[in-house]
Amino acid sequence: MERDWEAFLAPYDLAVAELKIKLRGLRKQYRDRDDHVPIEFVTGRVKPVESILNKAKLRGIPLDRLETEMSDMAGMRIMCQFVEDIHQVVEILRSRKDMTIIQERDYITNRKASGYRSYHLVIEYPVQMLEGEKKLLAEIQIRTLAMNFWATIEHSLNYKYQGEIPDDISERLLRAAEAAYQLDGEMSSIRDEIQEAQHLFSYGRGNKGRELK
Repeated sequence: MERDWEAFLAPYDLAVAELKIKLRGLRKQYRDRDDHVPIEFVTGRVKPVESILNKAKLRGIPLDRLETEMSDMAGMRIMCQFVEDIHQVVEILRSRKDMTIIQERDYITNRKASGYRSYHLVIEYPVQMLEGEKKLLAEIQIRTLAMNFWATIEHSLNYKYQGEIPDDISERLLRAAEAAYQLDGEMSSIRDEIQEAQHLFSYGRGNKGRELK
């Protein structure tokens, strides 16, 4: 019997929609308090069926065990300005009562061989369906803007070369990853100055907006 993928993925669609609202709401609360906002922006998606099938085949995951063995069918991505913000966001998520962290992978301290850096959380998240509560797995990736730029490019190249990126390009990607990491380090070293400047800019722009009314 062929699987009804729309019905199967409906809870994951709901989870992504809810998590977007909650994480963006968290961002707004920091703004309303006039605090530094550790979350720059949030995106989310449900993995396409073709990608689910390809990954299941690659990892040897039986289709009847997708819910328990594939943790990223629902995926969230949180972008931050500074590396320090990533750790702050992780602490915030650890303290939440509406999700349970199942696994943490720190690819910032321990980057992948390719140069990839990000912080991954696998969470268990409950959604309320007509049939009752359903707990499902979702993945949250937290990274800086520089890390995200690199990861997006690397993902595109992996798709183009079907996972076999030529050695010369891989070497350049690795150098680019280190350059991005150095950029994050430099930005962290002047973090206080940047935050003060951003606060002054936002305050000034807000006043101008009120004057024009």
